[in-house]
Order: sequence, then structure tokens, then C-alpha cells
Amino acid sequence: MLSESADISATASIDESASVWHLAQVREGAPIAAGVVIGRGAYIGPGVRVGLNSKIQNFALIYEPAELGVGVFVGPGVVLTNDHRPRAVNPDGSLKTLKDWEPVGVTVLDGASIGARAVCIAPITIGRWSMVAAGAVVIDDVPDFALVVGLPARRIGWVGRQGSRLERVSGSDGLWICPVTSTKYHETTPGTLNELCNSGSDHEGD
Repeated sequence: MLSESADISATASIDESASVWHLAQVREGAPIAAGVVIGRGAYIGPGVRVGLNSKIQNFALIYEPAELGVGVFVGPGVVLTNDHRPRAVNPDGSLKTLKDWEPVGVTVLDGASIGARAVCIAPITIGRWSMVAAGAVVIDDVPDFALVVGLPARRIGWVGRQGSRLERVSGSDGLWICPVTSTKYHETTPGTLNELCNSGSDHEGD
């Protein structure tokens, strides 16, 4: 469903099952995969890739060359930046143009969620199935399954695919468990978590 009020470039590639709501803008060359939902007033920059079944909520700003994986959630008012040293003018006072800077992007891997009004400062990678809390300012890469909060964002725990905070398995050597699905994870080194092969779940590293 494409809203009549949405501003969609003729060169954007939008799957017929995707939805683009009122006043959203999708710029030239942006490939939007099946099942994607782009909310009211959201901005998708030129060439930004949005993966299968991702959701971009109202007024989120996704600047090129960002890349979003499969099943990514981007909350209302989130900003993914693209300039590590932003200036309106060059040192001589002349107005900057595209040739005067090189855009850098935020990469958001499969299953990750970014809470409302969070800001992600490029160039960084948001890891698989991680969760960025609302209002966080992310300046460093986020590990897979990490829960990060604050300004600047810091890891305070782990989350599973279901989204619940993981609990440490008492007496274990680096084992964590999801209290909802009972899926287990292993912290192989400090700050690195892998999903274990559980009955009915995916294999480690998938």
C-alpha cells in the first residue's frame, strides 16, 4: 500500500507487499523489500537498503548509505546519521556540496531494534537481535544480542530473539537463558554472546 501523499522517487524499488504511509519520503534508488512498513513522515535516503519485513516508524530519518537487514525495527523519531564531521561550510566559508564530503552509514543487522528517538552516529554497526533503548545516543558498534542504553550508549545486559532480557544461569560458565523461550546463549568472551543450538531454535551463529 503506497499512500497518495507519500513522496516516492520513480527510481526507488518498492516491493508490492510493502507499505509506505502518509507524507513519507523514499528517495531515488532505494530498494525496499517485501513486507516492509514505512510510517508517516519517515525519510529514506537515496540508495538506502531496507530488508524483508522491517518496520520503520513515524518520522524516523534514515540517511544514506544506511543498510537495514531482515526484520529490523526502527522506532518513532530515530535518526541514523551519515556525516561523522558535519559542517555546513568548508574552512574557506564556501557552502559544502556533495563533492566536499564522503557519507558514512549505519548498518543495522537482522532482527535488531532501535527505540524511539534514539540517535545512531555513523559509521557504526548495530548487531543482530540487539536492542537500543529509547533516547540512546549510539557512538560505537553494538554487539549481537546486546541491550544498550544511555548517552553515550553502553551495554547493560543481553536480550534474546524474543526481546526479553536474558538471565544468567546460576553456577554456569558464561551461560545465559531467555526466561520466556528457554533458549540458551553463551558469553564466549566478555562482550560476545552466541546463541546455542537448542531444540526448536536456530543453530549458533545463524
